[in-house]
Amino acid sequence: MAKHERQKPLLAGISVLHGAAFIVGIVVGVGIFKSPQLVAQNVADETTFIALWLVGGLITFVGALVYAELASAHPSGGGEYHFLSHALGRPIGLLFAWARITVIQTGAIAAVAFAYGDYAQQLLPLGAWGPALHAALALIVLSAVNLAGATRGKRFQLLLTGTTMTAVLAVIAAGLLMTPHSPAVTTPATGSSALGLALIFVLLTYGGWTEVAYLSAEITDVRRNMIRVLMIATVTIVLIFLLMNLAFLNILGLEGIRQSSAVGVSAIRAVVGPQGATALAILVCCSALSTLNGTIFTGARLYHAVGNDLPVLNKLGIGSGDTPTAAIIAQSAIALALVAFGALTRDGFEAMAQYTAPVFWLFLLLVGLSYFILRRRAPAEAQRFRVPLYPLTPALFCVSCGYLLYSSLAYTGLGAMVGVAVLLIGVPVVWLTMPKARPQPGS
Repeated sequence: MAKHERQKPLLAGISVLHGAAFIVGIVVGVGIFKSPQLVAQNVADETTFIALWLVGGLITFVGALVYAELASAHPSGGGEYHFLSHALGRPIGLLFAWARITVIQTGAIAAVAFAYGDYAQQLLPLGAWGPALHAALALIVLSAVNLAGATRGKRFQLLLTGTTMTAVLAVIAAGLLMTPHSPAVTTPATGSSALGLALIFVLLTYGGWTEVAYLSAEITDVRRNMIRVLMIATVTIVLIFLLMNLAFLNILGLEGIRQSSAVGVSAIRAVVGPQGATALAILVCCSALSTLNGTIFTGARLYHAVGNDLPVLNKLGIGSGDTPTAAIIAQSAIALALVAFGALTRDGFEAMAQYTAPVFWLFLLLVGLSYFILRRRAPAEAQRFRVPLYPLTPALFCVSCGYLLYSSLAYTGLGAMVGVAVLLIGVPVVWLTMPKARPQPGS
């Protein structure tokens, strides 16, 4: 048996409620306050605008089904690293670990930290470098919270998620109860390329649900509860995003969303007046902290898994009790370096979004392909969740990932190329650090 199959869970006992709260808290964050404008600029009408959010929800739902079977059949704190290593070989798994450590997870953490910093700056200005300082401070504080222990991290996540949901529901209620906005004359956006770009921003907003894979070794009765965690979280997220965008349309109209650089600010100001900017800043800060705390908690689980499997990183697998202490510290150091880089670009959130997109969709496509390999190898089990409508459902997931990979390369800028370059640097790193196969006796 491979060493990573014997990995001991960091903490057993994450309930369905805790698991769903982590996923909802991670996904329902700052993206819903940033992406609608970018989506609206690339669609022709309100119907298409809402339809794309439904399509994004469908892709997320299909992906959740695939992950539910993978995570329930192969529970591991290593998540996709575990799936890819088993299906495609340890070199691919280690390359993914490199990508997640240097690009995907840490880039996402830095992006959310920047989003928090932008809004915290409105509440407490700290000068020209204020957003970056706020971002770094939030990252340091929440890393410290998780270093204090996984139990504290879970409770803090429930608190943050509850605060975010309360604020989001208040915005939805206010928006939907307002007198409908009279539709303005719009300038249609045409072409499949525009729709492809819009879908990138929609799926960016839905991003984060895959983090549940890193909790699979810690969820109570994972074979029964993994699908419950994912379905509760996915349905909740789709409903929230649809209602939020319907509220934005009701308040501002499609053209108003297109013309607003901060659609949430415009909507809240229209509902509650001049104090809306402060109210929104508090709301987005809560959402960003919820997302940031969840991604720090789940992200460190991969370091733990890789540290147990790769001798050169063995120290990263040494935690304090149920906490991967060294892993959280290493993750925070890399994310802080990316915050510094993003601050120099003067548009940190966008730079980090471009940096992560193509690498993320490449490996999600590889996870989809791994699903077919692992399912063919493993016999059917009565207690194992099975994806319905096989093989159409996982095939749809793979096609969606392939399209988003193409779109993220075709429609993003320099940041995407930098992310791809960092991934390529990982090829010789993996080759040099991967344990060499021991010669067989008599060879």
